[in-house]
Amino acid sequence: MSELSDKLAEVATAPILLIASDYDGTLAPIVSDPGSARPLREAIVALENLAALPQTHMAVISGRSLRDLASMTAEPAGVHLVGSHGSEFDPDFAATIPEDRARLLEELTGELERIAGDGNGFTIERKPASVAFHYRNAEKEAADRAVETVLAVPGQKGPGVQVHHGKLVIELAVVETNKGKALERLRCRLGASAAVFIGDDQTDEDAFATLHGPDVGIKVGPGPTRAAFRARDATEVAQILARLSELRCQWLAGSEAVPIERHALLTDRRTLALVTPDARITWFCAPRADSPALLADLIGGPTAGYFSVADADGAGALEQEYLGDTFILQTRFPTFTVTDYLDCSDSRPDQRAGRSDLTRVIAGSGSVVVEFCPRLDFGRVPTRLTQRDGGLEIEGTLDPIVLRAPGVRWQLSGQGPHQNARALIDLGEDPVTLVLRYGTGSLSPGVVPEKHRREQTRRYWADWAEGLNLPEIAPDLVGRSALVLRGLCHGPTGAILAAGTMSLPEHIGGVRNWDYRYCWIRDAAMAAGGLVRLGSHADAMAYLDWVLGVVDHCQSPERLQPLYTIAGAELGSEAEIGELSGYRGSRPVRVGNAASRQVQLDVFGPVVELVYELLVSGAPLSGEHWRLVEAMVQAVQRRWRDPDHGIWEIRLPPRHHVHSKVMCWVTADRAARISARFLGKDRADLEGLRDRIRDDVLEHGFSRSLNAFGVAYGIDQIDASVLEVGLRGLIEPDDPRFVSTVEAVEKNLRLGPTVYRYRYEDGLPGTEGGFHLCTAWLIDALVLIGRPERARDLFNEMIALVGPTGLLPEQYGPKTKRALGNHPQAYSHLALIDAALTLSESGGRLASRAGRG
Repeated sequence: MSELSDKLAEVATAPILLIASDYDGTLAPIVSDPGSARPLREAIVALENLAALPQTHMAVISGRSLRDLASMTAEPAGVHLVGSHGSEFDPDFAATIPEDRARLLEELTGELERIAGDGNGFTIERKPASVAFHYRNAEKEAADRAVETVLAVPGQKGPGVQVHHGKLVIELAVVETNKGKALERLRCRLGASAAVFIGDDQTDEDAFATLHGPDVGIKVGPGPTRAAFRARDATEVAQILARLSELRCQWLAGSEAVPIERHALLTDRRTLALVTPDARITWFCAPRADSPALLADLIGGPTAGYFSVADADGAGALEQEYLGDTFILQTRFPTFTVTDYLDCSDSRPDQRAGRSDLTRVIAGSGSVVVEFCPRLDFGRVPTRLTQRDGGLEIEGTLDPIVLRAPGVRWQLSGQGPHQNARALIDLGEDPVTLVLRYGTGSLSPGVVPEKHRREQTRRYWADWAEGLNLPEIAPDLVGRSALVLRGLCHGPTGAILAAGTMSLPEHIGGVRNWDYRYCWIRDAAMAAGGLVRLGSHADAMAYLDWVLGVVDHCQSPERLQPLYTIAGAELGSEAEIGELSGYRGSRPVRVGNAASRQVQLDVFGPVVELVYELLVSGAPLSGEHWRLVEAMVQAVQRRWRDPDHGIWEIRLPPRHHVHSKVMCWVTADRAARISARFLGKDRADLEGLRDRIRDDVLEHGFSRSLNAFGVAYGIDQIDASVLEVGLRGLIEPDDPRFVSTVEAVEKNLRLGPTVYRYRYEDGLPGTEGGFHLCTAWLIDALVLIGRPERARDLFNEMIALVGPTGLLPEQYGPKTKRALGNHPQAYSHLALIDAALTLSESGGRLASRAGRG
């Protein structure tokens, strides 16, 4: 059982698992009267439990008729029933049998009834496409004579009669019946990546013969078999099914999943990878960060692809850290270190995406095990490997992909339609260098030695970080956050990712799983503003160039969508990847984002505010930037009175969101300031637009029943985004309406170290965690209303949630004490930067953001 247990643990991790079983002798013990054979209760419970799991399918493939099988099993919920040795999938199967076959079946039945006579322990069982002759209860001598006679019957009836031998039963079928073909049909229909089949009879051997790769075959009882494993009886089968259910539940729940915040980031500003604390790369998309994943263990488990380095003796990693202000990551084991980075030498970060080198250097002593298990297109495309001189090649790819590994001897093994590579390496004096090269098929040594490329990569990040103006409070965390924001900037285009991943859940096991690997106009402008406030202009200027390109291709500015691809193209439809199990079982796994089709009128304000901040900081703006400001103002002039979906992209009908109106006000207010400062002209039209929007917000946005600004006009619900009323300067910080709004947010939305976006129903099942950006807003707001000590206490609680390498995902669940959401999140690192800047200013900043200039 030990070997079988190991195999069950392995197959339980299949992305889509099919478990199929025979009935008699497998789920139900063999009895003298076939009509009284009932399944063990434990087996039925296990069947239903398995069938209820996501990406898990349960089937019973029996020699009995489908009608009898349904009656015997009481049709367990979600279980596929297949009768007549695999030929009977549908209840109306009998009506599809050709007339000549039906007549032949009547003749066969008559012959067998004649042989059975009036008794003598023989029983005839009629089925839609076959007839069975049972001789379990007959005396041996009589049974032997009867079997000889029965076997002669098909020859008398000509071709087209199939003979199936079972335990003390012979079945004559007039259509092709084969459990192996039935299993293959189910496998194809369900898209199963692995199958388990359990059976006790000769007819089950056809199913065992189809098993391959990670599949598992279990023969019940004695006798020759093609199955690799055995079970004693139906009782042990029930135990096996129960164990498989337990293992499958554990895997789907992700009991071994690494906490989100403990993943470290590698980036070359074109694509990125995530690495666990034990040097396992679980996420890598190529050629761009919004491309399909080549390694997706993070959201699909081991079968979705990973690249690991581990101690051959099982010793765990001791520590992991970045080397200075870089994205060169070092993981230290007892006798060796693994140094990982995405190559940024030779100006790669600004070159067109298409070539990335993920380098892993293993140095030290002892033995290590390296496993390279890539999966094309999230594992939806079979991934085959070829050994070549100097490394491995992934076959049949649109862009060439190789793993350079000179001197490493690999063992290849199959896992369903994919192949894995494994190597045992004895470390010596020279380090072992592995380079996953996307975009080239060359396995030759690089012209520039690895040490030089690593040094150029170090200087690329460290030289930039050295130019930052860091605050007195938490300078190291702020510096790392700035690096993360820059790492999320797409060098070739200027776009800025909202986050590095997709479908990491806002609620473990829930459906709030979104794809954030795109450029939200609002989020990106705010992130760029954070870098400007630290003294870095280049990425903000590049982002504005990207926005100008998007606007130039847009029908009109007011039709600007909330988000676009990194290249500035519109997104396709949101879709689901059924082959992936999701992080800790959180499904569906989504790719794309339906929010791209929403109306979000808050997108214009942050862009204009970014232009204003750059102007104030002395950046070399041009007439093109004023043209962009005018486009944003035009959009607001035409649409500010419209309802929209708001900053949180709630999937409810549009409403007049207070936050969106505030951002429309910001558009007009900052545009008026830019005109005065950049053009030297006061604009009465902009000032008039600003005042009209302000008056509208104050008249309709404040809820007297809440004594606070509500989420939308006429909606008496608290939402953290309304803090922007004061933070952006629409009203003064000491206005009683703002003070009471801050108090309402803290009272109703803060829980421990985090602040929720809202607590009202949003049209989706499940809950979510607190949002780090909202926590920073509350910190800023507390400072504004003269409560800096409360703000500092909240800030200290927030930074305690930062991961070991300084990274933050989107949210934090104060009740479960788990990090949640996509990782790393631009909003979260912007939040940390802004909160630290606010608290670092002498005595706390007592003016709104509008007063920065």
